[in-house]
Amino acid sequence: MDDLPTRHSTIAVASGKGGTGKTTVALNLAVAAGQPVTLADCDVEEPNAHLFLKPRWEENNPVSVLNPVFDGALCRGCGECKAHCRFNAIGIFAGKPVLFPELCHSCGACLRACPAGAIREIPRAVGVSEAGSAGQVRLVHGRLNVGEAKSPPLIAEVRRRAGDDGLVIVDAPPGTSCPVIAAVNGVDYLVLVTEPTPFGLHDLELAVELAKALRLPVGVVVNRAGIGGGGVRDYCASAGLPILEELAHDPRIARLYSEGRIAAQELPEYRERFARLLSRIEEEVCR
Repeated sequence: MDDLPTRHSTIAVASGKGGTGKTTVALNLAVAAGQPVTLADCDVEEPNAHLFLKPRWEENNPVSVLNPVFDGALCRGCGECKAHCRFNAIGIFAGKPVLFPELCHSCGACLRACPAGAIREIPRAVGVSEAGSAGQVRLVHGRLNVGEAKSPPLIAEVRRRAGDDGLVIVDAPPGTSCPVIAAVNGVDYLVLVTEPTPFGLHDLELAVELAKALRLPVGVVVNRAGIGGGGVRDYCASAGLPILEELAHDPRIARLYSEGRIAAQELPEYRERFARLLSRIEEEVCR
């Protein structure tokens, strides 16, 4: 795509629900870019972009958060740590503090509140970030440790390692909760992938409200267009949201996806289509 602006752009692809084709769109945009691009797979609970890109892995970095530990010899059992914890991550039992690490947000409030200096922080591993390359695509993703409750710290690390040099495409987790906010916050443009069904419309509305709260410019891609009614189109018109592309259901794409292949690599017409879509997104970014 020689006509792409040379500016730096970070584009996030998200959806209010799973199964709309979000990762399919992100992958095809990255492959069709025709220039070096970084794809950040921020669905750290179940990353899957690597199954299609099959990158050569070059980096593997453990990711940790800081959790407090209590010095029993210095602790007075005053409970100030518990009182200052907004997340109820500390309990007092038999006059001694106990940490519930799955609730801890590593904010350091307990450390600052302790009058006896009985608290210090130590790192606790939550997952790993990995990076590799496949042709012109640099892939960065995270893998959350099994049983870990909070993914935003790892998502933030994936975003950090993806950087903002050149074109960056962020594949966000599904939904509209904290992991999605961590993935899309601060991007230049948010692409919301939906489907023309009542469920798709409902969750699109939630995702648009999230975008408004984060003050992100938004465009919509309708996947499997034609399988439902016109509710999504009517909603976008009333909300002033541009429909960037409508992708009809195509069994060829489903077949390629099931085989771990990418339409933009296998079907020239889809490479051209996603290249045009990326150009349209870049035009929106530059407005």
